[in-house]
Formats: sequence, structure tokens, C-alpha cells
Amino acid sequence: MIASLLTDREVPVSAKLVLAAMAFYLASPLDLIPDVIPFVGLLDDVLLVALVVDGLLNHVDRAVLLKYWPGEPASLDAVAAVARRLARWVPGRVKDRIFGGRRRTTAG
Repeated sequence: MIASLLTDREVPVSAKLVLAAMAFYLASPLDLIPDVIPFVGLLDDVLLVALVVDGLLNHVDRAVLLKYWPGEPASLDAVAAVARRLARWVPGRVKDRIFGGRRRTTAG
């Protein structure tokens, strides 16, 4: 999914940069909190993924995300709800800055 989003022309460059940075961070053996610490070690990874998922849902057209989502639309909604709750720990202005400051608008 990440590779597909990185190559899609409808995905903003800022979102692609965030996706690439997230993939690099998750693949890197260096973490803010080492993964060898049970549970707590995965916390930074979980929060990062939640922040990116929440940001993608706010900055990328849902139809584009659904095109590459490996599950049903309802499963994206469930993941989005959890990501939104976790991403609330990060101020909106920080999230906007990470994703280039332009939230996608929804009509209706």
C-alpha cells in the first residue's frame, strides 16, 4: 500500500515524504524507544503510524486511499477511528505542518 501511494500522482508530495519517512523509521533499527522494551518499545511506532494514517485521511482523497487499501472500506474506517484517537495527542498545527498545511476539504 505504501509503495502504491508513493507512486500515485494524486497523492501530494508532502504526504509521500511523510510516508517515506515513516517507512524508513519503522524499518530502521534505531527508535526513540527501543523495540526490545516490552510493549513500551512499540509505542513510538504505533503513535507514528496513527499520526500518519490520520494525516493521510485528512490530506489525501479517500477514494485514492481506498484504491490501495487491502481490506474493506469499513476496516479503513475502524483503523481511522483508532488513529484519530491516538493522533489527538499531537497538536493540529504540528500535523498540518508535517503534511504541508493543506487539509483536504469535504463537501456536504
